[in-house]
Amino acid sequence: MYDLLIIGGGINGCGIARDAAGRGLKVILVEQDDLAQGTSSASTKLFHGGLRYLEYYEFRLVREALIEREILLNAMPHISWPLRFVLPHHAGLRPAWLLRLGLFIYDHLGGRKILAPTRTLDLGTNPIGAPLKDTFKKAFEYSDCWVEDSRLVVLNARDAADRGVTVLTRTKFENAKRVAENWSVTTTNQITGETATIEARALVNAAGPWVEDVIQARVGIKTTDSIRLVRGSHIVVKKLFDHDRAYIFQQSDGRVVFAIPYEKDFTLVGTTDADHDGDPATAECTPEEADYLRAAVSEYFKRPVEKDEIVWTYSGVRPLYDDGASSATQATRDYVLKVDTQGGGAPLLNIFGGKITTYRRLAEAALAKLAPYFPGLKPDWTAGVPLPGGNFPVDGCDRLADDLGQNHAFLDKSQVQRLCRAYGTLAKDMLAGAKTVADMGEDFGGGLSAREVRWLMTREWARTADDVLWRRSKLGLVLSQAQKERLATWMDTQTHSGAPTTDTEAQQNDQLA
Repeated sequence: MYDLLIIGGGINGCGIARDAAGRGLKVILVEQDDLAQGTSSASTKLFHGGLRYLEYYEFRLVREALIEREILLNAMPHISWPLRFVLPHHAGLRPAWLLRLGLFIYDHLGGRKILAPTRTLDLGTNPIGAPLKDTFKKAFEYSDCWVEDSRLVVLNARDAADRGVTVLTRTKFENAKRVAENWSVTTTNQITGETATIEARALVNAAGPWVEDVIQARVGIKTTDSIRLVRGSHIVVKKLFDHDRAYIFQQSDGRVVFAIPYEKDFTLVGTTDADHDGDPATAECTPEEADYLRAAVSEYFKRPVEKDEIVWTYSGVRPLYDDGASSATQATRDYVLKVDTQGGGAPLLNIFGGKITTYRRLAEAALAKLAPYFPGLKPDWTAGVPLPGGNFPVDGCDRLADDLGQNHAFLDKSQVQRLCRAYGTLAKDMLAGAKTVADMGEDFGGGLSAREVRWLMTREWARTADDVLWRRSKLGLVLSQAQKERLATWMDTQTHSGAPTTDTEAQQNDQLA
């Protein structure tokens, strides 16, 4: 018997699982695929307030997100860091005074303490203006934060598991029914085909784009609440500029498009807002969306972005609460939480919408909704508590890398920096006992070793090459096809060796037997 069964291994599900475990609840989380396989790995990868949401008077949401930026930055300085954004003034669009007013509000609405304030740039004299067309004379530079979105999900799951949560990936939620005062849930292991029945006092539906499917088809409850599926697509191109700033470009259709330094040798361009029909799992960046993004940045850069410069595209479906907005761009990014207790039965908490920046606050709000059903629930606790590997100062990543490099001189500098950014202080644990290159095991390319992959398989639920190359890292951008196939073969051999895939799997199997 569990207190909570959480459906969905995205950021909301894993964030709620972590928070609930720290309050003393017995929790199980089921995810039909890999952690962060859907929307949570397909974001623009920012902790940001949402500057453009001010135009839609979303002041509560923007303020909450701005406050969260620095709370989260302190909790995970390995996977999140400050990023400066350059907003050129486009003479044909919003006037300069309006941009400056919006940025003044943005600077002061959230009690900014760590991040630098807005400043005005002369693009004619500042090197930041060099890649831009000469028609752009002035820009405003402001602060937000970068975050490795899929690693954020995995680290929340890791911390949740360390606090006692049973995390089951590749486990599909089939259906649930109320039995007496509890839920009886049927799941299927996607690998073995085996089914299991689990009992829980409450369900949390954090299925993201599949939230309505869970409510209506798998739980069998009628609801008037619905979501609006909005597809956000991105392209990754060869590096467009050499500095460490990001650009935010206004568009004549009212949208904005980002151009962000990405994985050293690339630039990330996104995102779109398009209503999505069909299975969210099949979402992809359409040729039209890729053309839109190329045209959007080419309007500003001196050198236009050509189609053959695209090295990767990705797309995710945002499950926004349907508030009746006239366009996908205007649809609210705020979250809505609804508890269903039809007939006075066991509670079902449905999660609609949400932003990656406000996932921690959403988790607190979710536990507040469930508190009446769990007397004695412990208070909020996650603010200020670091995620695994994040127990070092915000500005301490370089020092961490220096120390790691000195203790493992056989590793090259770029590999050390990547390991520190991915694992923080846990990089030392992963490398414990390694004194030579041979101790790292097989090299799959891009500095990815068998030792690291084994860590990802035993500590972070990685089962396939895609889990490692596109969600635990972005090394898929640099490995050759032959290297990817070799990694897949090696991981398949490890998976079928008979040992538990994760360090908690054996215990979890016993619990479910």
